[in-house]
Amino acid sequence: MTNTATRVLLGVRGMSRDAGTTVAQALSAMPGIVRATPDEGQLEVHYDPSQLTVMDIVRAIRRQGFLAGMI
Repeated sequence: MTNTATRVLLGVRGMSRDAGTTVAQALSAMPGIVRATPDEGQLEVHYDPSQLTVMDIVRAIRRQGFLAGMI
């Protein structure tokens, strides 16, 4: 993993804060995710760009049943 993580803010359609906690936990289990912080309708994700792309993260959110995109 690189020394500096990249930060991305993702809007997640229809995601409540409680659902965001579940999605953030799923993301945090992925290799390359440093931190995932949920809020109402969005996630702040810090990740290692040498291991993941933003699209990898968006696909992982889709697997949790939500549509996501960069804010």
